[in-house]
Parts: sequence; structure tokens; C-alpha cells
Amino acid sequence: MTTNYHAATGRLLCLLCAVFCLASRALFAAGDKVTITYWEKWTGFEADAMRAVVDDFNASQDRIFVDFSSVSQIDRRLMLATAGGVPPDVAGIWAEQLPVYAENNALTPLDRMAAAEGITGSEYIPAFWNLCRHRGHLWALPSTPASIALVYNKKMFREAGLDPERPPRTIAELEEFNDRLLRRSESGKILTIGHLPEEPGWWSPMWGYWFGGSLWDGKSRITADSPENRAAFRWIQSYPDRFGADNLLAMHDGFSNFASSQNAFFTGRVAMVLQGVWVYNFIEKYAPADFEWGVAPFPTATAGDPNPTTIVECDILVIPHGAKHPQEAFEFIRYVNSRKPMEKLCLGQRKFSPLAECSEEFFAKHPNPFIRTFLELAKSPNARTVPRMATWTEYTAELKNAVGRVWAGRARAEEALAEAQSRQQKSLDRQLERWHRQENTLKREWDKP
Repeated sequence: MTTNYHAATGRLLCLLCAVFCLASRALFAAGDKVTITYWEKWTGFEADAMRAVVDDFNASQDRIFVDFSSVSQIDRRLMLATAGGVPPDVAGIWAEQLPVYAENNALTPLDRMAAAEGITGSEYIPAFWNLCRHRGHLWALPSTPASIALVYNKKMFREAGLDPERPPRTIAELEEFNDRLLRRSESGKILTIGHLPEEPGWWSPMWGYWFGGSLWDGKSRITADSPENRAAFRWIQSYPDRFGADNLLAMHDGFSNFASSQNAFFTGRVAMVLQGVWVYNFIEKYAPADFEWGVAPFPTATAGDPNPTTIVECDILVIPHGAKHPQEAFEFIRYVNSRKPMEKLCLGQRKFSPLAECSEEFFAKHPNPFIRTFLELAKSPNARTVPRMATWTEYTAELKNAVGRVWAGRARAEEALAEAQSRQQKSLDRQLERWHRQENTLKREWDKP
């Protein structure tokens, strides 16, 4: 126990040291200018895209200097730095983390600063503005957004006698295409298949969205075992029932990493996947030179709704609670959210802009031939997000476990969802109890002039 204690203490001291080094480095960077520290989770070309925008901001005026740092494990470091009273002035986090940070009083409300600048939701695609709000307050502004869609292999469609310009529009059609695209060895081993709900499986807890379902009522009730979610889980269950759980697991075990030339989609083992706007970057880097692909809304359980269903995500910029220079930090965030810098950032990351208006020059320069498709999906009234709840990390882990049990044939759909429903309702009840105990105190603080 003593050894474990000292090891844990050592790790904590190392983390604190890293936090203080990052927070103090900028003191020597910019002479008489106000220096604001900006921590961002991105690395590689994504970090380079934001660094170029930071450089533009620093050159555009002589009052503020933004010191940009790419920070690993930003969620842990940001919470630790905020609790220790040495947060950065700006941080880039994921929108799904916002409820946890807000309810732990780790962020600065942006309502008054946004109002002073005349910033309203009308400037943004609605889904991304909503992702920046929680408990009646604005906590962030977007950086780069994403939506997800059906991405499919046109060559495999053609070889199976399917029209490569006519992807499936309903779940029933998707399964018809699956039958046409399925190839087995003489021994019955699956060689290629049309679609697998677990490839890549990143959004498996939310398959109910394409069946018209939701995961909670937005207030206090978990809806994991709703009729729509049960229908989605029965669809997942149909795969091991139809193809054999062992066959599916054996096939999936043979898949390589997503970021590799052996990706199952790039090698033609799976013809259709649910993927995000970033897939272009990986196709360009890892897929064969003659790879033919298309993008369309992912099929829904029923036909007739003209508004496609998608999940939208967003990276966001926040000002941590206790930041030393909140006004200057917001000036930088506002700059990033003006049209030209935002388009430069999103073009650099090969994404689309979260702003309601986008220039034709942006589309003309964009290398992704389907960027407008991803953008239009984000604008759909049926664009959905992860549930805006502080227990989402636990909830999604629960649902992923439920999907895994069904996929492996260890549980039936209704059983897995009933168990998830029971456990997660109790978890949400406990969290809401904690929230109600501190709600009035926090709201008074957030509403201060």
C-alpha cells in the first residue's frame, strides 16, 4: 500500500509540475502585451491548423499575445489546473464534456461577454450553438464541428450489381444490400459483408436515433429501454442471429486499426460504414489510389421523413473558472468565430464551418468532394447529439457493454437494455440529487454581473 501511495503521489506531483510549467511559460513570451495561455487537445495537422489561426490573431493587433500549447490528457490537466487556481485562459475541449465541467463550476459563463459582442445563436448552425449551452447558460463557442453519414464503397456496389449512385435509404434496404454484398469462403467464413453495426462501433450506444428513439427525456428520466431503442437493439441482435456470433467476432478480430492501410473499409472487407467528415483525411492517406467512395445520409428504420438523421459533434473553446484574463480570452475566441479565421481553421482540418453562413471560396478550396453533404446533414432538424447530461461517460460505457453482450450472443436485446435502464436511472437520480443541492448556489454565482 505504501508503494502504491508513493507512486500515486509521484504521478500527481509530476502532473502538477507539468500544469504549472504550462501555465507559467507564457510569462516570458510577449513583452508588454497581455499574454493568454491556450491549451488545446489537438496534435499533428489539426494543431497546425489552429496554430496558424493563433499566429494570425497575434499579428492582427498589438495588445494580446496567445500562447498556444498542445496538451495531452487535457481533461485531467484542465480540471486539476482549475482546482489548483492556475487554469489556462482558454481551453479546447469536446462538447460532450461541457455538462461535467459546468456542473463542477469549472467554467466561466460567457453570456454577458457574448451579449456585449452581439453574438447570438443566429450566427451558428443550431445544433452547434445548442452544444455550447447547458443549464440555461452559454459556456463555450464552437471551433471545428463534425457530422456522420453512410460512407460506402462504390466499386463493391458495382461488382454486386448495385447502383453506385443509389445507396440504401432504409434499414430494410440496408439489409437487402447486405445480402447482395455478402461473400463467404467454401467453409462458410465471411470474407466480405455490406455493413456491420460494430464497424467501427464508435456510436453504437446511439443506434436508436435512426429508429426514432432517444436516450433520456432531457430532464430526469433515462429512456434506454424505449420501444425505439429496443427495435435498434433487435436489429443489432439480428446480426449474430443471422451470421453467427462466432463468425462475426472472428471476422472483426481480423480487422486492422482504423488509421491504417488495412482498415476493413479501405480493403473492401466491409462496403458501408458510419463515419464522420474526417474520413476524407484517412481515405487520402491510407486507401488505395483508385478507391471509389460515396456519402449519403445513414438509412433510417422508416421511410418518408425528408430530414435525414445524423449525430453531430463539436470541439469547443471555453474559458476556465478562475482564468486570469477572461476578457482578452473571449476576444480571441470571438476572433476564431469570425468567418475568415473559422473557415481557415476548418479548411485546415478538412471539416466544415459551424457558422450559419459560409463562403463559396471555402467550398471551392475544400478537397473533400462531399463536404456539402456533411454540412447539410448538420443542418437537418434531425441532427442529434450525445445526451447533455453529466453522467454521459458512465451511461455510454453501460450501453457499449450492452451492445457488446448482444453482439456476442450473451444477452438478448430486451434483457441488456432493461439492465442498462435500471442502473443508469439510479446513477442519474444520484447525480440530480447532487445537482439540486448546489443548484441555487451555482446559479447565483453564474448570474453575477
